[in-house]
Amino acid sequence: MLRPAERPLDETYDLAVLDLDGVVYVGSQAVPGAVSGLRAARAAGMHLAFLTNNASRPPAQVAAHLRELGVPAEDGDVVTSAQAAARLVARQVAAGSRVYVIGGAGLHEALTELDLEPVVSIAADPVAVVQGYGPDVPWRQVIDGAILVKQGLPWVASNMDLTVPTRHGPGPGNGALVRLVADYAGRTPQVAGKPEAPLFEETLARVGGQRPLVIGDRIDTDIDGARKVGWDSLLVMTGVTTLRELASLAATSRPTYVGADLGCLALSVPAVLADGAGCMVGGWASRVDGGRLVVEGDGDRHDWWRAAAAAAWAHLDATGRAADPVDLSGPR
Repeated sequence: MLRPAERPLDETYDLAVLDLDGVVYVGSQAVPGAVSGLRAARAAGMHLAFLTNNASRPPAQVAAHLRELGVPAEDGDVVTSAQAAARLVARQVAAGSRVYVIGGAGLHEALTELDLEPVVSIAADPVAVVQGYGPDVPWRQVIDGAILVKQGLPWVASNMDLTVPTRHGPGPGNGALVRLVADYAGRTPQVAGKPEAPLFEETLARVGGQRPLVIGDRIDTDIDGARKVGWDSLLVMTGVTTLRELASLAATSRPTYVGADLGCLALSVPAVLADGAGCMVGGWASRVDGGRLVVEGDGDRHDWWRAAAAAAWAHLDATGRAADPVDLSGPR
């Protein structure tokens, strides 16, 4: 069941570990409630760390975009999978080593920051390979990198995301190209990005904090990643996770908290009151009737999502069957 919090979340935790796309912004637009929620959290003393599995953009570029949207963000608040990947490589090779890059500017900058020399030529005799998303990477660069991987050089992938957002819809992401190299070379890479631990560890080392809260819109990267490192998590319903997916979550994939958007950081979290008839959260009553999820009442939009999740999960745990939300969509 969802955990209550007597104090607002931005006082209960001292570090917000934030996913970006679908949580803070979608493309060039801020997610409703994100800017005001993050400003209030920062004013309450909460540190903000912005995580991205996208290794193509340097942190300064990401931070500049956040500031354009009105989000309080310094360059050092942004942590990328490129930085975590470079750290993994640096632990395995000597300072000053040449590292072959299949990817974009973000990887080059991250390697240079750790006193490693990024190269894109086999003739440079690199001692490791790092791979991340780069929309303009030439095919020859991929081929040569794959050859080096097959030769047995240490190989780190920034992430395994199968898709990347584009203005024409989802396109093949870094994970798709990593799979191609893996199939050719007969090897499996070390992975730095979510849901693996290195990106979370890099974040704590760079931004600091004693009580981190992972905030995301995806189960497979954000929530599963938080569980892997033993941190609490908040699922916001502004991105890719639907009510139907929320209702079908197994106990091993459930977040600690659920909220409509980042505005819930400034609020305490009421306890779920459950009995044989259903669940009560705030002013909302929820139940599963004939396999259908029902939410009735009036109240806070965040509590609506908590009530829906509580009834759906209780039903799933008791019957092994997911409740059908039918035409429910929930307040935003």
